[in-house]
Amino acid sequence: MIPFAAVLLLLAASVASAAEYRGPIIDAHGHVPNATAVDAYVAAMKKHNVTRVLLLGVGGVQKDDVAWIAAAAKKHPGVVVPGAPVADPSDAGVAKAAEALDALKARALGEVHGRQVSRKIDRDPARFGKLFELAASRGVPVIIHLELTDAAAKQLEAALAAHRKTTVVIAHGGEGPPARVEGLLARNTNLFFDLSGMHFQRKPALATETGPLDPAWKAVIEKHGDRFLMGIDVWAPRLFEPPTLDKLMAWTRRILGEIKPEVAERVASKNAAALFKLE
Repeated sequence: MIPFAAVLLLLAASVASAAEYRGPIIDAHGHVPNATAVDAYVAAMKKHNVTRVLLLGVGGVQKDDVAWIAAAAKKHPGVVVPGAPVADPSDAGVAKAAEALDALKARALGEVHGRQVSRKIDRDPARFGKLFELAASRGVPVIIHLELTDAAAKQLEAALAAHRKTTVVIAHGGEGPPARVEGLLARNTNLFFDLSGMHFQRKPALATETGPLDPAWKAVIEKHGDRFLMGIDVWAPRLFEPPTLDKLMAWTRRILGEIKPEVAERVASKNAAALFKLE
């Protein structure tokens, strides 16, 4: 029998020797906290071969999201992909989102907050009918922050079943667990998950800063490789400091390098390019 310590050493050596993903990355979930932060982010993108970033609103937290996203897209055309902020999914909120969709020529709607425990938000996605209809009519996906429980997952499935022409992306992997995510993907062809905000600075994470990709997450990502998007989810000003961006982007490449190469390529960029209709 191999001693446990030796197993750990072998595992560490395997992780260390894994080839870092070298291809292009599309950050499918980003934000800006002010009008100028995007410059630091774009500089880091160029350094790490992150070719595009989808900028989203922060669910009504920031009143200037539309203006900031518009300015960022104008300053960095072809790099910044605008999303239309959705402050709330009410009829009035959807009307404003439609205006933003037109003004920004946006490729997605969101991020809209469905269930976020820290902000005491708990909305049933089945009530997002107007928003889903808007998304389907314009051919853009809706990105939803939805911290899943079994009850919230049932609500989500009911909404997906009622709006099969609408593509829904659940942010942050719905915070898992992988078995729940796998079941939802298997039953709902109009559902995607982004892996944003699941880096080593937050919990739950796909991996620690230096440790291996969680095996259960790796299995579901490889099984449904056409349904996941990579994202980093920076928002707070401290995350835009160059050393922090370097760490986050290097970690992202390391994690992608642990996935089968053909799947890594899809998760890193091809799925996002298709979903957001990017040339």
